[in-house]
Amino acid sequence: MTHEQIFTRARVVLSDRVLPHGTVVLRDGLIHDVASEASHVSTAQDLCGDWLLPGLVELHTDALERHVMPRPKVSFPMQAAVQAHDAEIAAAGITTVLDAIGVGDPYGDGFRAHDQSALLDVLDWIEAAGLLRADHRIHVRCELPAPNARELFEPFSTHPRLLLISLMDHTPGQRQWSQIEQARVYYTGKKGWSDERFEHEVRIAPQRQAEHAAPNRAWFIHFARRHGIVLATHDDTTPEHVDEAVAAGAAISEFPTTLEAAQQAKRVGLSTVMGAPNVVRGGSHSGNVAAITLARQGLLDALSSDYVPASLLQAAWSLMREAGYSAPEAVGVVSLNPAQACGLLDRGQIAVGLRADIVRLREIKGLPAVREVWRSGRRVA
Repeated sequence: MTHEQIFTRARVVLSDRVLPHGTVVLRDGLIHDVASEASHVSTAQDLCGDWLLPGLVELHTDALERHVMPRPKVSFPMQAAVQAHDAEIAAAGITTVLDAIGVGDPYGDGFRAHDQSALLDVLDWIEAAGLLRADHRIHVRCELPAPNARELFEPFSTHPRLLLISLMDHTPGQRQWSQIEQARVYYTGKKGWSDERFEHEVRIAPQRQAEHAAPNRAWFIHFARRHGIVLATHDDTTPEHVDEAVAAGAAISEFPTTLEAAQQAKRVGLSTVMGAPNVVRGGSHSGNVAAITLARQGLLDALSSDYVPASLLQAAWSLMREAGYSAPEAVGVVSLNPAQACGLLDRGQIAVGLRADIVRLREIKGLPAVREVWRSGRRVA
């Protein structure tokens, strides 16, 4: 039996224009029709001028970690954590999410030092019960200097949810932590290290990096090529870092930390992903280049909510307000562009034949507020 839904009198954001009084028809989980005029069908739902956007696509969120470990050294059951995370994601208008799972911790005492593969079974159980709100895929973040990175990656390596691998090296003194005092603030604040512990780790970091980073990098690059997994690099800081990413076969440069790295990524055709919280807050918490600076220079392809799911929509509105983006351009940064960057070509825009992933929102004092969310035509928030 055909299941049809009609939404009319909406500000429909397409990939190239906005229909101010548009109509969108969903049928059996797909977008069946898009029209510029209002519908007079009696069953049509009048959206009274609310915005209708494609479902957002999130490439990199660490938000699940917050639900699994809500306090330092406090663990929460995985199933409850996933359900809370899933609800938060959907409420933010995100219909496709790549849960970022960090594998490997050079220091052996963090969340990412432990096996997180229980997530896979939990996602499968909840989906089988028909209770997953968003479409959850996996983005494995590989900490290259960690001796256990490959071991912790193994359970994810053959799972069909694996869509993206990123190569990370958070050694203080380089990339994200090129400014050593910014690294000190992070490690002593978030991780609770003493200054003495920080200084010790900085001293031994080059040895650990030399022993593990290069072989791990080579192994993960080979794995991604052999299995056709999209590859990203993380925190590129110099043009040389970007060139190394291209040589490795990467398609995405996540969070370049300098203008020069972002410019080189643009020149060589890598998709540049920046943090939406960076846009909303007006700058990087690590002291690196501001995402809005890249946006104004045409160097921003996609945004990630990183650690605040609600920041995606807020950042899109900031791009319109502060960087001169049109609504289709701003919405594309959080939907179509990230979908295409990771090879998901059946979503990311409101177009006939694509998945019926739709977000209804209303502006309140200039900010977007999600009202309803549909994933494959089913209301999930």
